[in-house]
Amino acid sequence: MTKKIGVAEVKRQFSMLISEVSLKGEHFIIERKGKPMAAVVSVKDLDMIEDPKKRERKKGLLAAIGAWEDFDDLEKMVIEIYNGRGKAKERGVRRLG
Repeated sequence: MTKKIGVAEVKRQFSMLISEVSLKGEHFIIERKGKPMAAVVSVKDLDMIEDPKKRERKKGLLAAIGAWEDFDDLEKMVIEIYNGRGKAKERGVRRLG
């Protein structure tokens, strides 16, 4: 959960703020006169923001499903694979459809 904190409070409790961010994974929005000015997040979270490829990698079936997003014409490719396998004489393949 993101917490809002004023600039003056940040100055008074900077050490506490850094501890909560680094040890507890807290996020803070720093406000000046009620307007958001900056955010404080952990280095791990900053890495994920700056480089989405560093996000935690999914494993197993979820990873395979996520990888499908990279293929624009996945359905077309699967149909082509099945059609190619269907033409192979060494084994029978059930038709899609």
